[in-house]
This record gives sequence, C-alpha cells and structure tokens, in this order.
Amino acid sequence: MTLVLWDIDHTLIDTRGVGRELSARAFRETTGLGMRDQAAIDGITEAVIFRETAKLHGLNPSRPDFERFAAALEEQHIEHAAHLRERGHALPGAAALLDSLADSGVRQTVVTGNVRPVARVKLEVFGLDRHIEWDHGAYGEDADLRPDLVAMALRRAGAAAHETVLIGDTPADVEGGLAHGVHVIAVATGRSTAAELRAVGAHVVFTDLTDTEALRTAVQAVG
Repeated sequence: MTLVLWDIDHTLIDTRGVGRELSARAFRETTGLGMRDQAAIDGITEAVIFRETAKLHGLNPSRPDFERFAAALEEQHIEHAAHLRERGHALPGAAALLDSLADSGVRQTVVTGNVRPVARVKLEVFGLDRHIEWDHGAYGEDADLRPDLVAMALRRAGAAAHETVLIGDTPADVEGGLAHGVHVIAVATGRSTAAELRAVGAHVVFTDLTDTEALRTAVQAVG
C-alpha cells in the first residue's frame, strides 16, 4: 500500500506570519528575550531553528531549553488557534487531495520540522487532520536533519521506500526523500520555484495542489 509523507508549512497550509509570531512569543517565554531575528526556517526542523535563533541572541541552549520552548510553542498554538484560523489558510486543493488519496486507499502521514503537537494543531485548525496517521510520522523533536526524519517515518510506518511518496515544497524536502530512495513530488507553493525543485532532483513538480486527478495519478504510479 502506498504511503504519502506530507510536509506541512507551505505544502498544505500557509500561516501568513502567525507561526513566526507564536514562535516569538514562545521564545520570549523560554529565554526572557525578545526575538529580534530568527534563523532560516525553510525545510529546517524546529530544534535547529530554536538553537540557531538562540545563538543569534548570544545564547547557547541545551536540549532541556528546547523542550521548554517546544512546550511553550504548543501552548501558544492552542491558545491562538482561532487567530491562526482567521489569518492563515489551507492551500488550494489540499483538502480535496487528502480526501481523494484516502478514498484511493493511500496511507498518509507527515514528515515535518514542526514538533508533533504543533503539527497537529496546524492541520486540525484547517480541517486537514482526519486522514493523517500521526503515530507513523516524524517531527521536529525527533531529529535535526530531514533525511533522518524520512528514515524514522519509514520505520514507524513499516513502509518500503519504493512504495512511499514524499510531497513537499523545499529543496530540503526533496533531498530528504531522495536520500532514502523515496519518490518525491515537489510543489512550488513556497519560496522555491519549480525550476529550483527540479534542479535538486524532484521526480515530479507541480505548481500547486489543485489538479487532484493528476496528483493522485502521480502518487498511485509509485509502488
């Protein structure tokens, strides 16, 4: 049975800046400092973003510091879920494709830089959570690098790489899938262009998620 590994931010949803606002609140709560700058976030896990952002503020954080930050970030997303729903949105075609794949018997989980509770809130807020096998995903607290997250999701799901598809919007997503022989469908819905995603080796590139039939066919061709 085919397994899809979904990225979340800029693949399924766009928080339209709310994610950064909530991260800044959690950063202040954890460190006592206002977040003047934030480390690069595209394709990067939450643990790395926190660590590198803390360094920009002269801090040398420990793992327990990150765990406190992750807990604060979860609380911020729960508290401000209505704000996230109001400002952000599911990307066009996301809900229809999730439903179509589920109707076709495709298993679906996530490989994301978000910590698990935040990933869950983000998809629940926009009604995109109902087909996700949460226990089989891999999250920002599990590993620093995207290839390690892909490997973890494959183990948790008991899935073979040749029966697995990763769908994401960044070069890091593409490289994470390719590192383990996973078929990669890239969508140019984030900051990376279609040409950039092809250049790093994505097997198929779509401009967005709106062509449900074509995307479902591309997924079902794997295995």
